[in-house]
Amino acid sequence: MVSNATAGLICPSPMKPTSNGIFQGDDPLQFTLPLVILQICLVFVVTRGLAFILKPLRQPRVIAEIIGGILLGPSALGRSKSYMQAIFPPKSLPVLDTLANIGLLLFLFLAGLELDPKSLRRTGKKALGIALAGISLPFALGIGSSYVLKETISKGVNGNAFLVFMGVALSITAFPVLARILAELKLLTTDVGKMAMSAAAVNDVAAWILLALAIALSGTGKSSLVPLWIFLSGCVFFVCAILIVPPIFKWIAQRCHEDEPVKETHICATLAVVLAAGLVTDAIGIHAMFGAFVIGVLIPKDGPFAGTLVEKVEDLVSGLFLPLYFVSSGLKTNIATIQGLQSWGLLVLVIFTACFGKIFGTLLVTLLCKAPLREALTLGFLMNTKGLVELIVLNIGKDRKVLNDQTFAIMVLMALFTTFITTPIVMAIYKPEKRKRIADYMNRTIERKNPNTQLRILTCYHSARNIPSIINLLEASRGSEKREGLSVDALHLMELSERSSAIIMVHKARKHGLPFWNKSQQSDSNHVVVAFEAYRQLSHVSMRSMKAISSMSDMHEDICKTAETNRAAIIILPFHKHQRVDGLLETTRNDFRLVNLKVLEHARCSVGILVDRGLGGTTQVAASNVSYFIMVPFFGGCDDREALAYGVRMAEHPGIRLMVIRFIVEPESMGEIVRVNIGSSSSTELRSTEEEFLAEFKRNMAKDDSIKYEEKLVRNAADTIAVLSELKCCNLFLVGLMPECEAALDLSRSDCPELGPVGSLLTSPDFSTTASVLIVQQYKSRASPNLTLQMEDESPDKDSESN
Repeated sequence: MVSNATAGLICPSPMKPTSNGIFQGDDPLQFTLPLVILQICLVFVVTRGLAFILKPLRQPRVIAEIIGGILLGPSALGRSKSYMQAIFPPKSLPVLDTLANIGLLLFLFLAGLELDPKSLRRTGKKALGIALAGISLPFALGIGSSYVLKETISKGVNGNAFLVFMGVALSITAFPVLARILAELKLLTTDVGKMAMSAAAVNDVAAWILLALAIALSGTGKSSLVPLWIFLSGCVFFVCAILIVPPIFKWIAQRCHEDEPVKETHICATLAVVLAAGLVTDAIGIHAMFGAFVIGVLIPKDGPFAGTLVEKVEDLVSGLFLPLYFVSSGLKTNIATIQGLQSWGLLVLVIFTACFGKIFGTLLVTLLCKAPLREALTLGFLMNTKGLVELIVLNIGKDRKVLNDQTFAIMVLMALFTTFITTPIVMAIYKPEKRKRIADYMNRTIERKNPNTQLRILTCYHSARNIPSIINLLEASRGSEKREGLSVDALHLMELSERSSAIIMVHKARKHGLPFWNKSQQSDSNHVVVAFEAYRQLSHVSMRSMKAISSMSDMHEDICKTAETNRAAIIILPFHKHQRVDGLLETTRNDFRLVNLKVLEHARCSVGILVDRGLGGTTQVAASNVSYFIMVPFFGGCDDREALAYGVRMAEHPGIRLMVIRFIVEPESMGEIVRVNIGSSSSTELRSTEEEFLAEFKRNMAKDDSIKYEEKLVRNAADTIAVLSELKCCNLFLVGLMPECEAALDLSRSDCPELGPVGSLLTSPDFSTTASVLIVQQYKSRASPNLTLQMEDESPDKDSESN
């Protein structure tokens, strides 16, 4: 006979997968699939919205995801019972948790792929000492603080497991989040970044081993031998994986070539092995994620196979599954349980203990290794990063009944705080600009005393769309054989994303914190690299391709530092708009406009912005087929002189004709009185320099039939526009950014000041032309003229060999 208590329990009926639709009376939110879709969409909107808000603070996306999970849980929106019953009803949580754990399993597989066992074996004594100090001191302090928590808010928990869980929670370093922060701050490939990554890798491995021990101790088995059996079974699994997994995946990796796509069967077989390993470790009792992590670590990192795996899996994991894990964690976090002075005091104690243990332990060992104090402090705060890995530890402890609601909420806030403070503090105490300055050099402009010296160009591009016109422009810039040649560095501007593959790309594309020429990447199947390599071989131009992977807010730093490192005379930037089919210019990304403006402001060499209307067509033009007509409107000023100097160099190409139009403003006549503007001594000196420059140009022009020179008298902007309209049938306009002439300054008012008045007119919809426009700003040295003349001219073979 059923008791009254048992009869009163009514199990909710399981949710069906799909509904018959609202027109047949079904509520979609009472069915699994529509409800999960709504939950995923809600999570996506909240977390990405918070990430957008926190982006100016340069916080990793994990911060937004943790906060988003807390807001969607009982700490904020979850206070409404109707909201929880509608969006996150109890009967939907098993499905949500299952999807979240699948995402966690695949994320740990990706984290394992980022760890290279070879690099762990190469870890130096300094990194090993930092790692041991960074895990032992906070682990000990975590055990000490656990006694305080056991006596106050965590009474009755499994004592041994609680001690180990608290020690791991306070000593762990989030390796993936740390890598993302270092990449954001451009420290990943610096000495500090390498040291932090090496120490964090050792720390991570040790923490996962301790976590496996904590899980074994937290078992509910009645026999005291159960933890021992779990530990021994885990060791057997690990040994079998070491013996079986590497040979299999080495065989697969050897059949994956750089210039061929990885077979689908190889990808599917790998994911099947990952899931099978997760099944085995879950059956053992140490969580499925350990199996996936071990497989990721053991897969060979040589060749394209590992990188392809990351690219195939990461978007699905980070965009769909993993945010559900933060919601699953947020639904367990109730900040309202932290009540009273005692609870808030314990929160402060835990935060202080976590920060002090990590920072002081790392600082002490780093100083003993005779590192500077600033570097030691930076390493301490970097090693204090928690993030997602911390949440994994806490959620396992919560599921195993080792952490109660109040302790769990305190630990989540600790993880959020320690990760949030990392970026601003590191930016404050370790500033990249305080590194050693690059040696000065002379030829920072195209206009120079000896025009036969080597011209060094840094050209930037956003995508393959820019490549044909850039190569055609470089071909026109080669000059004659009497010159010392052309050296070009092509810099691909790429925004740093949240993907794991972005971290791998940063490792390959940067050295000592700056973009560099990676010779091993020149065999890359990327068609852009192939195009530049083909041009280099055919034209005999010294050419190197690099990547600048950074956030848009400081991408200009990469451009300016790369130009200075490689002693560039001019930086050529693509305009942030591209030409549509109808001939109008359409914005590609407005962020690139801000990059261009910052480069114009901070560059220590000349800068050119190329408004591309298809220079030479949509394909690369062979040197023998080049036939361009280039126009230089000359109004006066240093920018116009730089544009003309560039045009003169281009005119040396046998397929290029140059037309120079000098605009001379007529004095304004008023009856018999003629108004003449008498300038200061500086303007008189400027005019003298300009006349000398033009006189030299005319002497050289007399020897070259490909150059034509005319002078046009104009009274105002209308006359200037009329003259320019007659000259629009050319392939390229070369103009100065800021001409020193009133007739030019009044030409056009544009929302793009980086084009200048003449450039704005030539690119406006009202000015009908198919010609591309290169707007040039000459570098104005802050040094005195005498100092510039005393500088020695560097020889052309002084390339930065560090690249």
